[in-house]
Amino acid sequence: MVSLREGLMLEGGGVVSLVGGGGKTTLMFKLARELSMAGEPVLTTTTTKIFAPSSDHTGGVILSDSVTNILDRAGKMLDRQLHLTAAVGKLSESGKLIGFQPDVIGELWNAGLFQWIIVEADGAAGKPLKAPAAHEPVIPACTQRLVAVVGLNGVGQPLTERLVFRHAHFARLTGLRLGSSVTASAIADVLVRNEGLFKGFCPEARRIAFFNQADVGENFSTGQRVARILSRRNNTGLTRVVIGQILFDPPVLEVYNLDPYVIEYA
Repeated sequence: MVSLREGLMLEGGGVVSLVGGGGKTTLMFKLARELSMAGEPVLTTTTTKIFAPSSDHTGGVILSDSVTNILDRAGKMLDRQLHLTAAVGKLSESGKLIGFQPDVIGELWNAGLFQWIIVEADGAAGKPLKAPAAHEPVIPACTQRLVAVVGLNGVGQPLTERLVFRHAHFARLTGLRLGSSVTASAIADVLVRNEGLFKGFCPEARRIAFFNQADVGENFSTGQRVARILSRRNNTGLTRVVIGQILFDPPVLEVYNLDPYVIEYA
């Protein structure tokens, strides 16, 4: 079986940013749990907004707009908990945590206190698919691994706002008509086009796609089909496609290496 960190090619340490469709928050906290249980200090945070995690998902939440204050409090807490969450503050009406500016993530990383910083750098309103607006995603420049989440439940379904966040952007990006079925080729387009899910990516960052919800119906074979389409395209920039279900343990079902193209079975 392939662990989540193996599937996402996480070794050594670094800043991991998550973009794309719904499931990013669940993936972030599941990955943080795996890394922290291996004895590695982890900070989870966001450059957008996320729901406040419960004590089941993080060892503690630090709310502050001061990097110095965050690092001071985290240094004391890491003796007891290897996974912490930080944000600027909390919205009273929704309870969501307010994220940091991207350069603040760089300051937190450069302090050397955490082996990993995992950043939710995009929003999708919980929908499986999305295309980014002009101001999205919000990727810190220090990002070394960039993971795009794609919900396979949206493939083969009508291109409407019910399953696709910013569905009009998605239609313009892929050439699909609103209301038509979302195709495997369209998913490949959203992943590789300049205005797609990796828009504004750091050139040095390793780019990986995580195809979620592969346990439902024909979704697994759909994920394989998208991976094969990507493997036939030149210069996609993607290192790997991971097919799985974030809620599974382990969540990785199959891995496609795109550079070079290899198939590994979990």
